[in-house]
Amino acid sequence: METKKPENIDQYIGAFPNDVQEILEKVRMTIQKAAPDAQEKISYSMPAFEQNGIVVYFAAFKNHIGLYALPTGHEAFATELSKYKSGKGSVQFPLKEKIPYDLITKIVKFRVKENLEKVKKK
Repeated sequence: METKKPENIDQYIGAFPNDVQEILEKVRMTIQKAAPDAQEKISYSMPAFEQNGIVVYFAAFKNHIGLYALPTGHEAFATELSKYKSGKGSVQFPLKEKIPYDLITKIVKFRVKENLEKVKKK
């Protein structure tokens, strides 16, 4: 059976249980507030925000919310992210713990600035 890929972030969020939808909406609003000029899209079947390139992706899983700020976004906040399971360009925020929305804001603002600086250099 093939799972239908979401066409937009509303469809993506709507596919999850209500409690996870609430968290995803709050993550979405946090990103929108930190990057008000970023455009929403679905990329790699995940919600993404784009402004002069991808700012961040986010996704829900069985036990966590994944945030993908590409390697640089995670490297810049390595200390703050050290308590979470992470990979080169991803971090997992467990659903059973408080989601660090303030930290997400900082990471998003960092990525917006970083993308803008790349555009200025071109």
